[in-house]
Amino acid sequence: MRTFNKLFAAALVAAIAITPFATDAASAKPVVGAAASKSLAQASSKKPAKAPVRIISLSPSATEILWGIGAAKQVAAVDDNSNFPAGVPTSKLSSFTPNVEAIAAYNPDLVILQANATKATEVQAALKKLGIAVYLEQTPNNTAGAYTEFQQLGALTGHASQASRLVATMRKQIKGIVSLFAAPHIRVFHELDNTLYSAASKTFIGAVYKDFGVTNIADAASGADKTGYPQLSAEYLIKANPQVVVLADGDWGETKATVSERAGWSAIDAVKNGKVFTIGSDISSRWGPRLVDLYRAVGNIIAKVN
Repeated sequence: MRTFNKLFAAALVAAIAITPFATDAASAKPVVGAAASKSLAQASSKKPAKAPVRIISLSPSATEILWGIGAAKQVAAVDDNSNFPAGVPTSKLSSFTPNVEAIAAYNPDLVILQANATKATEVQAALKKLGIAVYLEQTPNNTAGAYTEFQQLGALTGHASQASRLVATMRKQIKGIVSLFAAPHIRVFHELDNTLYSAASKTFIGAVYKDFGVTNIADAASGADKTGYPQLSAEYLIKANPQVVVLADGDWGETKATVSERAGWSAIDAVKNGKVFTIGSDISSRWGPRLVDLYRAVGNIIAKVN
C-alpha cells in the first residue's frame, strides 16, 4: 500500500504514488546567487548575463515546462522522476534527496531545485558557494502560480516570449474547457492514496476542481492539515457522500472494483451509481503544459455525472 507523502515528488512524479503539491506557497521564486526571500526583481538582477546552457532540473514539473517553452537543448540532465516528454535526459539525480556533489559533477550553470526537497536550503547554499545559480521552485496553489513559474523560467533561460505565448494558449484552452463542463454543487472526492489523503481547494489540485465550481468534500476537513491535504476518515467520507470519486492512485492498483469492496463504501452515491474514475498520477500532480490535459480529464469526468 502506498501512502501519501508531503515531501515533493509530483503530482509529484514519474510513476510514483505521492504528490508534490504539499506547500502553500503562492508562486515560485528564482534564487540566482541570492537569498530565497528576495523578490523576483532582485533575484533577476543577479542572474547570469547569458542564458544558461547546462541546466539541471530536479523537478518533473519544471522539466515539462522547460520543454514546453523551448529550452530543451539547454538541459544537461533531469531527475530520476522526470519521464516526460519522451527522450528527456533522465539521470540518477534525486529530486527528493538532492546530492550536491552529484549535481556539481554535471557542471551546471543553473539548477532547478524544489523547495520541499530534503535539506533544500542547505543544498541551495552549497551550490551557491560553488558559483552555481539556483532556481528554488515552490509548488503553486493554483494555475496563476503555475503560470508565474512558466514566465520566470522563460526569463531565466532566454525564452520569455515563448513562455508568454504558451501561457496565453493554455489560459484560453482551460477557460474553454471550464466553460463547457462547469458543474456547481456536484460533491467530489479526489483520492491521493488509499489511506484517504485528499486535496482541499486551497491546494494546486483542489484549485482545479474549484474552477469547475464543484463541492470538494475535503474542504470541510482541511483544518486537519494546514497544508490543505487532509487525511479523511472512512466515516467522514461516507457521511459526506460524494457523487464523484476520482482516484489519482489508479497506477497503484486502486479501481472502481477495489473501492466498491471497501467497508461501508457501497452506500456512497458515487459507488452506487458507478461514478468512480481514475486519472493519471503524472497529469494530476504536475503543473507543466499538461495542465490543460488535467482540466480536460476533470471536465470529461464531470460530463459523465451531469
